[in-house]
Amino acid sequence: MSEFTIGQYYPENSIIHRLDPRVKLFGTLVFIVMLFVVNNFIGFGLMALYLFVVVKMSRIPFRKVLKGVRGIIIILIISALLNIFFTPGKPLAHWWIFTITSEGLVRSAYLVVRLVLLVLSTSVMTLTTKPNDLSDGLEKALGFLKVIRVPVHEIAMIMSLALRFIPTLMEETERIKKAQMARGADFETGNMFRRAKSLIPILIPLFVSSIKRAVNLAQAMEARCYHGGNRTKLHPLKYKKRDAMSYVFCGVIIASVIVVNVVVVKFLGNTFVVF
Repeated sequence: MSEFTIGQYYPENSIIHRLDPRVKLFGTLVFIVMLFVVNNFIGFGLMALYLFVVVKMSRIPFRKVLKGVRGIIIILIISALLNIFFTPGKPLAHWWIFTITSEGLVRSAYLVVRLVLLVLSTSVMTLTTKPNDLSDGLEKALGFLKVIRVPVHEIAMIMSLALRFIPTLMEETERIKKAQMARGADFETGNMFRRAKSLIPILIPLFVSSIKRAVNLAQAMEARCYHGGNRTKLHPLKYKKRDAMSYVFCGVIIASVIVVNVVVVKFLGNTFVVF
């Protein structure tokens, strides 16, 4: 659980760190949307190249970024197996009730690549953006919704607090687990039901600790007269020249991925495409 990187901030003085948080939110949204628009391996390779360039520019160690994938390995394995065995198509192998099809292999590969790139892109955004900046950027970007009385500030604050406490809860879980293991608790042996039962000594203290943290945070916010609504900022967000260039870079990503996708579908047909 300590390998989960979403919500953590990696301090560095790179051009990606200095970008306006609204630019990074927009860029991440564009990247995620394009992940589900692309339906061929060539397009995925192009998007992985773009992500590689961004990580290189952010000066974050690749090992730090890749740690986020470890937290979803179980999800990747289960999702891949379900797609491999239960996707109809041309059969390649059959055993009992399981049939491996070529379409299933391609679909599972697409799913794994999409999930990995999704986690990596969101990890880069949170590693290069402070939670407070992310909250301010989200509030500014969705400010137009205030016209229809959407509580934008409260939504941004909730998301900021959630991201802020993800690594804290992960560390708390590890601390409680080690304390229980020092008292003789066993989390590694036994069948599935026994392992699930052994998690109770972790979940109950973690739940109590989370409630205490929430109460302390609420009291601290009330003591500082927090009331939501419009608030002044010590460092107001302002677009700069590098932010404009980043929007151009996002446009290049959109155009190039769409062109590659159209070219592959037109000239290679369904060889690399599975819908």
